Amino acid sequence: MLQPFSQSERIDQVRYDIRGPLNARALELEAHGHKIIKLNIGNPALFGFTTPAHMREAIAANLSNSEAYVHQQGILPAREAVARSLEARGMRVSPNQVYIGNGVSELIDLTLRALLNTGDEVLLPAPDYPLWTAAVHLNSGKPVYYDCMPENNGLPDPAQIEALITKRTRALVIINPNNPNGAVYPKELVEQLAQIAERYGLILMSDEIYEGLLFDDAKFHSAAPLVRDTLAITFSGLSKVHRACGYRVGWFTLSGALKPARDYIKALDVLAALRLCSNVAGQWAVPAAFDGIDTCTPLCQPGGRLYESRRALLEGVARSNYLTTATPMGAMYAFPGVDTTRLHNFDDQVFAMTMLEREHILIVPGSSFNVRYRNHFRMTLLPEAPVIRKVLAAMESVLAEQAGDLLGARPLALTNAVPFSAEPCASFA
Repeated sequence: MLQPFSQSERIDQVRYDIRGPLNARALELEAHGHKIIKLNIGNPALFGFTTPAHMREAIAANLSNSEAYVHQQGILPAREAVARSLEARGMRVSPNQVYIGNGVSELIDLTLRALLNTGDEVLLPAPDYPLWTAAVHLNSGKPVYYDCMPENNGLPDPAQIEALITKRTRALVIINPNNPNGAVYPKELVEQLAQIAERYGLILMSDEIYEGLLFDDAKFHSAAPLVRDTLAITFSGLSKVHRACGYRVGWFTLSGALKPARDYIKALDVLAALRLCSNVAGQWAVPAAFDGIDTCTPLCQPGGRLYESRRALLEGVARSNYLTTATPMGAMYAFPGVDTTRLHNFDDQVFAMTMLEREHILIVPGSSFNVRYRNHFRMTLLPEAPVIRKVLAAMESVLAEQAGDLLGARPLALTNAVPFSAEPCASFA
């Protein structure tokens, strides 16, 4: 008899709840005819956002140039465009320092795979984007978390980060603007983090995929121009600012102290070559993205879709008896918390499942982002403001009933229930 095939031990510590059991349950409910408000993924096209026309046209015009493998670092026009974009930040970067990949997700894995030996440590923010944690585990490393607490507006404490460094620490990761809490790091903070990386010889990995999504008076400060005495790796791409998730085009840029990193860069070249190259057609959108008109900033200003959805979120939380939130200053998410003095036994996983089963609203529990507390959740700001208001009203109703339940009221009933299947769902939508 054929024995069951076991999974790799590395997978035991890997979670991606953004597309995990709750998402699978949402797909089951959809199959039974229920309409689900999906707030779990920052996927602009699903909410009516479109990729700018000049980027589509660039791909169409270059389809005949997209049928062969290209250089493992990407097509030269795309790398030149990224390098030119950094000149505005006062940086001189060669196209040879730019690597194009199938989204930032692939490149995070590639850069960590080239770096880590078994047991090496990587400093990650908590909350983090969980792909970072997964990639550390999958490459035999150990994630070590530093806090970005709501009461500090989602910003980290440099002193805590420095205290966590050991002889096994290899890299410091920052996510700015942050996913999931929307924090945008002041320049002074970015400078302090760069100095820590330099002082201890760490690679500074800066995930800046949301760099152009800023609200109110927030100003974005890239880490790379502030790093001189160690290696900086800066990640960005087309998926968020340019609403082109499906193109799967991201990049990283190497800067700072390149000579001491020669062996590491050779490893990056080998890994990039092993996958031959990334999606060629999508790369032709990169020069168009940088040379075309700014279609992102208006979305984040008064009257813009993202701004008004964020306003609806903040107004709804202000009226709530149970919710709090640090004001998101960037990205396309909020990370609200529930007042546990009002709901002592609140659990984010239970709340998320209740919202899905009862209200057909899909959110992501905050503990999925590797925080110690269990009273937060992430929701995207991509829906229009009326949908955000509807969602918050539904949350208030559920939380009020849960608070009543703690006082002896009737248990919360799940309406429109559909039998739950423990089997994994075949769809990856």
